[in-house]
Amino acid sequence: MAAAQNQKPKLTFQRRRVTVPFFVEQLTDNIGIEMMQIPAGTFLMGSPEDELERSSSEGPQHEVNVATFFMGKYPVTQAQWRAVAALPRSSRELKPDPSNFKGDKRPVEKVSWYDAVEFCNRLSAHTGRPYRLPSEAEWEYACRGGTTTPFHVGETLTTELANYNGNYIYNSGPKGKNRRETTPVDEFRIANAFGLCDMHGNVWERCQDHWHENYEGAPTDGSAWVSKNEKAERARRGGSWLFVPWHCRSASRDDGTPDDRDFNIGFRVVCSAP
Repeated sequence: MAAAQNQKPKLTFQRRRVTVPFFVEQLTDNIGIEMMQIPAGTFLMGSPEDELERSSSEGPQHEVNVATFFMGKYPVTQAQWRAVAALPRSSRELKPDPSNFKGDKRPVEKVSWYDAVEFCNRLSAHTGRPYRLPSEAEWEYACRGGTTTPFHVGETLTTELANYNGNYIYNSGPKGKNRRETTPVDEFRIANAFGLCDMHGNVWERCQDHWHENYEGAPTDGSAWVSKNEKAERARRGGSWLFVPWHCRSASRDDGTPDDRDFNIGFRVVCSAP
């Protein structure tokens, strides 16, 4: 029995081809945003009480019904950011090149929650489609891609599959690289069952929701959970290059002020299905 308890979790990652409906929102002749169709479904949001490194903010687990929507295949890149920052202003100015770690295919960072909302508003005005930040429920449902394990790749994570601080391990997984910077969004060339990449690590991803300490009273229809306090802290998901692997879990949550601009926080966009 002792030998079985000390056994390391098996890494059984296998590549397979799947077909996922999507469309490309063209911003310029050479720059577009790939929007993957996330099918409607029901899932258990949050983590079970026995999940390793679980936080009390991840409970209680509760069933959520999510309608079909579209989500960016990757976090918004610096090239995509510049293209939208050049569009007419909605309510605030956007710096065309705010990121600390430069690269067209790297995720944009050092942008506030308000900047991300402005990006969505400009994109909506330009395309005629309702772009916005995801709700926490949409983000977790999309990240899981039908899985119930801590990561959509299984029980543990490696730095061959995601960008996080590899000096630390999760669930007896291997130590790995500590890159100390962002990586291009297509660096690992893997996607979950919904066709989404970079959901674990690289940059934290902002959500619409105001921060709540737990899920007591949370919506069950996939909508964002907001209060009347516009200065409330906002939720973010997914972990980052700077953080340890347990922050990259599908259920992991974090919070921050809406006006903070850090070099490990980005976002991705969603669009409601017609």
